[in-house]
Amino acid sequence: MKRIALLLALALWLVPTMASAQFKLTLTDPAGDDKGPGPYVYPTAAEYKAGSFDLTSVQIEEKGSDVVFTVSLKARIEDPWSSDTWTPPGQGFSLQFVQIYVDTDHAEGSGHKEALPCMNVTFQEASRWDKVVLVSPQAVTRTKTEVKSKAKAVKGDVIVPNRVKVSGKRLIVSVPKSALGTPTTDWGWQVLVQSNEGYPRGECLLTRDVNEVEGEHRFGGGNDWDCDPHAIDIIVPPAKGGSGEKDGQFKVLAHICAGSDRAKATLAEIPMVYPGK
Repeated sequence: MKRIALLLALALWLVPTMASAQFKLTLTDPAGDDKGPGPYVYPTAAEYKAGSFDLTSVQIEEKGSDVVFTVSLKARIEDPWSSDTWTPPGQGFSLQFVQIYVDTDHAEGSGHKEALPCMNVTFQEASRWDKVVLVSPQAVTRTKTEVKSKAKAVKGDVIVPNRVKVSGKRLIVSVPKSALGTPTTDWGWQVLVQSNEGYPRGECLLTRDVNEVEGEHRFGGGNDWDCDPHAIDIIVPPAKGGSGEKDGQFKVLAHICAGSDRAKATLAEIPMVYPGK
């Protein structure tokens, strides 16, 4: 009887312990690959310091009713354009704009094929995205207005966190599970790091273009036609930070331009990272 009682007590202790286990994942990216498909170079203005767009890791952690994303870059995250003076005030950083795409069902043909407007990136058929979390330096109201205006078809799947916390080299946001869902090991992830643009052209969603020649506030090494990916850094499988992942990024961001006819261009097609597969 004592043995049975001991086993029952152990079982009762294990139940809450097992129930409290929550999702936690860290994806790592090699340093020095903040070059898009390979040839991209930083703008010439002093504000764009080396490593400012170089993703090193992203941590996804379930905490109670939220999912917390911690995006780490190689350089300290700064606010050279004083986002607190913007109208409305920004989030305490100026340069970067991070888009975190999530595939929640891993079903071929399910979800959205193209990234948000003017990213010039598509997703592989088995890696279409279902949700995207925007880590923007702009005020929440400004970012939401841009989404409603320029991403109407997918706005229900775009999540704008209520606040971005800046801590050294890290950007931290919390997203309610009621909006994102509860992450599992079957989910896929992709992180696009780009440059924030407060005055985007046309239907672009706060996206800064990459040009053929770098300028004071323009990345160079791209194409002046609307065809090259405007992602400076991404993650690629297996997202463990191996040196081979640099070439993997350059390969998946490869694209073919067709002059002024964007419809004839072959846009970059990128994968998700599925750590559980």
